[in-house]
Amino acid sequence: MTATATTVDEARARLRTGGPKDDGPKILEHVLGWTLVVVLAMFVTQAGLL
Repeated sequence: MTATATTVDEARARLRTGGPKDDGPKILEHVLGWTLVVVLAMFVTQAGLL
């Protein structure tokens, strides 16, 4: 394998943009998502928009 091919493979490994195969703290994402929903609902209710 050449040095250029190795560099390209390494660059591809570093350029991940997330997506379905992205591993991470899923529970944290759910908690933050629901917190955002609740805060938005409180804002809408307090502003009298609902």
